[in-house]
Amino acid sequence: MALQLETKAKITWCPGCTNNQILVAFRQAVDEMVADGKFKPEELAVFAGIGCHGKISDYLNLSSFTSLHGRVIPAMTGAKLANPSLQIAGFSGDGDSFAEGMEHLMHAARRNSDINLFVHDNQVFALTTGQATPVSPKGFKGKSTPTGSIEEPFNPILAMLAMGATFVARTYAGDMAKTKEIMKAAFDHKGFSFVDIIQPCISFFDTRDALKDKLFWLDDKFPTDNIELAMLNARAKDEKMPLGIFYRVSKPTFEEQVNG
Repeated sequence: MALQLETKAKITWCPGCTNNQILVAFRQAVDEMVADGKFKPEELAVFAGIGCHGKISDYLNLSSFTSLHGRVIPAMTGAKLANPSLQIAGFSGDGDSFAEGMEHLMHAARRNSDINLFVHDNQVFALTTGQATPVSPKGFKGKSTPTGSIEEPFNPILAMLAMGATFVARTYAGDMAKTKEIMKAAFDHKGFSFVDIIQPCISFFDTRDALKDKLFWLDDKFPTDNIELAMLNARAKDEKMPLGIFYRVSKPTFEEQVNG
């Protein structure tokens, strides 16, 4: 029997918002993992940051915690350290993770905390109606950059590889089946799992048409234990954007080392 993961909360994302697709993919992933005996619903804790993505915790009938802006990772790592048996899923936006929360993201990757972070990456501060974030493309025109951003965008995949994250992946919100499978793979991994979810904002930065011929999936036989190859793919130019698992290796986790 399928889990009742829906809540009575009214979904207030913009009509057609691609956050809905991430929500559905996560519900399906949890439902399948519970059915497969991976964990019980009460053994999963969901964390969210501040931004449009943060509403996701209202729409999941699971134990949840909403953090301060940029502070979702300290809450996640604290919960995991206090109760290592918990499964930890965190949701954050690109502004939440790569601006206010950058230092926490880097150190969680470096420590190999056994948590799963899913970043809703729409390249814009959407909740505050359209300012540039660290991953907005050069030339992006928004409320904070009306003549176009002059900054080069931050590369989160490359940064996570450089900081020692042991599971690094990228997916696309529009492909719910693939996103679900990437989420399940992240949960199966023991260590810090980082998943960058390309998630067009249909209200303030609609990239759906631009992405049609740009995205491609790495081959299933892609060697995910080769850091040099992972970094090469992470540096892919704007013409193409690879999706899939870039890197996955096994190392002692932060919690294992702290708890002996």
